[in-house]
Amino acid sequence: MSEWKAEKRDCLNRDFHKINKIDRIENNLAHPENLTKIKVQTDSKKEWKETKWGKIATLEYGRSLRDYQKKTSGFRVYGTNGPIGWHDEYLYDQPGIIIGRKGAYRGVHYSPEPFYVIDTAYYLKPKTKIDILWAYYALLLCDINNMDSGSAIPSTSREDFYNLPVSVPPFPIQKRIASILSAFDDKIELNRRMNRTLEQMAQALFKSWFVDFDPVHAKAAGRRPKGLSADIARLFPKEFEDSKLGPIPKGWKAKPIGETVQVVGGGTPSTKNLNFWYNGAHSFCTPKDMSSLFCSTLLETERLLTDEGVAKVSSGQLPVGTVILSSRAPIGYLAVTEVPVSINQGIIAMICNGELPNYYVLNWTRENMDNIVAKANGCTFLEISKQNFRPIPAIVPPVEILNSFMDIVSPIYQQIVILLKQSRTLSALRDTLLPKLLSGEVSEPRFS
Repeated sequence: MSEWKAEKRDCLNRDFHKINKIDRIENNLAHPENLTKIKVQTDSKKEWKETKWGKIATLEYGRSLRDYQKKTSGFRVYGTNGPIGWHDEYLYDQPGIIIGRKGAYRGVHYSPEPFYVIDTAYYLKPKTKIDILWAYYALLLCDINNMDSGSAIPSTSREDFYNLPVSVPPFPIQKRIASILSAFDDKIELNRRMNRTLEQMAQALFKSWFVDFDPVHAKAAGRRPKGLSADIARLFPKEFEDSKLGPIPKGWKAKPIGETVQVVGGGTPSTKNLNFWYNGAHSFCTPKDMSSLFCSTLLETERLLTDEGVAKVSSGQLPVGTVILSSRAPIGYLAVTEVPVSINQGIIAMICNGELPNYYVLNWTRENMDNIVAKANGCTFLEISKQNFRPIPAIVPPVEILNSFMDIVSPIYQQIVILLKQSRTLSALRDTLLPKLLSGEVSEPRFS
């Protein structure tokens, strides 16, 4: 544990340099043309050592563990695919690398703090002095999933891992490489946290106005609604009236969601017909695309359709701003599309060309998820059909209040999109630099 504390002090000492790197990245992102004009320095590789991973580290087995999914704090627990829970104790007492041992997908993950590993994964234990963050980036270039022991369940072979070649630079260069690459990751993580905060702000406003009815309660009690301008406060009533949803603000309506937006589904064109897929240019979304989103915005999809492929989807291409909801396996992934997109049969789409705007619908769907799941049925897995979804009642406030809500939250979601695109650019640049830095082809990028 003392070694980890010393390493943590070293990290703190490097933070100022890392902040400067992040600042330079942000400055260049303000001028995207600079990102394509990267100058490089190269170092002599005379001092680099060609060896194998088994000479510099061992793979240690994780240990079985129970109840890690029930805890919400402590030390991170990792499995073959990454973080899966928490535990009161650590298995490894310093920052380290987790490598998947069992399963079709076996990832490489980095923990900046002491952690626990279950028995579906290994953790890397250095035999010589190496920078652990450099080792993490070096391992990202290894095809772990092709190192199969040959058992019924795909498994990472330690023997195969130990025979993997690796170019080891001198320790100071290891630290420099790690510092460069981690600056990108730190900025991406910062963007992710900012987006989480921005989205929580929009959710909190929705809940205050349209779930808890805070402005109406305030006016009913003779108080001025907190945090609202006089013009916006004036739009809210000071009384409630009965509806099929219970008491709602006077003058507001309760309608089936299917009467306020256009609810459509999709389908998957035959994957055997290459005319539907080869050289496709139109985004095709599945729940898998939505499962990896860190906020409720869809910028791109894994697969693309041709014009012929789009013609095979009953709902065609949906417009930008459509709200999409995974309707099975599982129910609940949620996003607003930032590109025209076609959807498969596992998604319900809400085209917001009626009474309710998209960011209202997005937050309404999230707030009503329990009710949506309750309307689902199915034997193999639960599915919410369009037929069962459309009748779910939604509150329809007056258009003036909806417009005021959109005036406030639209800039929030626009900033989320900006940060997501920025992170995508950073990720692509990091991935371009990664093999060049780790091979010694490039020692440090310099922007024009």
